Amino acid sequence: MKNFILLIVLLTVLHSYGQAYEEQNKLWSLEECINYAIGHNITVKNAELTKNSSELNYAQSKSSRLPNLTGSASQNLSFGTTIDNITSDYVSQTTNSTNLGLSSSVMLYNGNQLNNQVKQNKLVVDQSTLYIKESKNSIILNVLESYIQALYTKENIMIALRNLESSEKELEQAKARLDAGTIPMVDYTDAQSQAATNKYNLITAKNNYQQQLLVLKQLLELPPEQSFEIDTIKNYTESLLIQDKLEIYQKALEVLPEIEATEVGVDISKKDLEIAKGGFLPSLSLTGSLGSGYTDVQDMNFSDQLDFNFNQRIGLSLSIPIFNRNQTKTQVENAKINIRKAELQLETTKKELYQKIETAWQNAISSQEQLLASKSARDATKESYKLAQKKYELNALSTTDLVVSQNTYTNAEINYLQAKYLNILYSQLLQFYQGNPIKID
Repeated sequence: MKNFILLIVLLTVLHSYGQAYEEQNKLWSLEECINYAIGHNITVKNAELTKNSSELNYAQSKSSRLPNLTGSASQNLSFGTTIDNITSDYVSQTTNSTNLGLSSSVMLYNGNQLNNQVKQNKLVVDQSTLYIKESKNSIILNVLESYIQALYTKENIMIALRNLESSEKELEQAKARLDAGTIPMVDYTDAQSQAATNKYNLITAKNNYQQQLLVLKQLLELPPEQSFEIDTIKNYTESLLIQDKLEIYQKALEVLPEIEATEVGVDISKKDLEIAKGGFLPSLSLTGSLGSGYTDVQDMNFSDQLDFNFNQRIGLSLSIPIFNRNQTKTQVENAKINIRKAELQLETTKKELYQKIETAWQNAISSQEQLLASKSARDATKESYKLAQKKYELNALSTTDLVVSQNTYTNAEINYLQAKYLNILYSQLLQFYQGNPIKID
């Protein structure tokens, strides 16, 4: 039995260790980063709380159309000559009385203000839902940009590492030739300088990557103690097909929440106007009450008095606005101004969206052209560098010329990397603006 228990404990420990190891060595994909950021972002959580509050206000406004019900009870002790509040007689003695009652009222009509308030609060709920989506979209874009920047810096490490390995090998060759007396000292020092420079570049590339990982980790709001590493792109294909920017814009108007949220804002302002206009109209309410009481002045027991003094009341109350110092008129005019402001905000939101799409579209076109040009330059300088290495091995090329060839190839590779990841970024942005999911394999 003891062995069985020990086995269970051992398996549990190994399982927990395995999970911890897997978590520590996890490679985060873009999709995982986005999902985690959305689930843990404080801005999104605040937007969700705002929606919860607007839902409560909506439920409360619907309840405002229902009758209220209030119960009351009082116990009174009177001295001297007073009016008995049950019999309405003058008495000159100490009296003890009890009053019990129920009252209710309901608004039958108030210029349709209650109904319009309910409709407006429903619009506020809809708008708060759209604000949540907008907050999530903002997080998605921030994570996308940061993730792609991290991928770029990560791939720069591979370039820097390859350059360092090549320059160290060339330094060994230069040392052997210097010892053999086939090259001057200046060629050897050039090789030393290039190796040292490449080592520095590798350190810088690693630091840039760690800095970008830190930015992304903070954006995800991961705990400080958690390790974090991103996955690489395994199936990269160049995005060369770009739709017309007006088509993208028209699609964005249909799917992006910030546009719909601003449109709902216009509708909310229009409801404000209807509510304000309701102030010009009469209001009608229905009231009713039940009551009874007991007093020691009457020569009846408590229960008999409650039956005898039981009373009921029902009434209608009509309020007709005649003049309220132009308060309603001012509210109506302010509501009209707010409608116009909301309409201008909608125009501004649409213009800003078009500017974002136009900028992303132009950058996508430019990055596409840069990608094709830099790819050709990279391939050409790569072949040139290979030839330079062969010449250097045959002692037919100076160290200085080899360094120039390597630097030219490195610059071409970096230019290609920049164009590659800009192409990914802006093509994904254009997909996002059309409501398509962001995905990088």
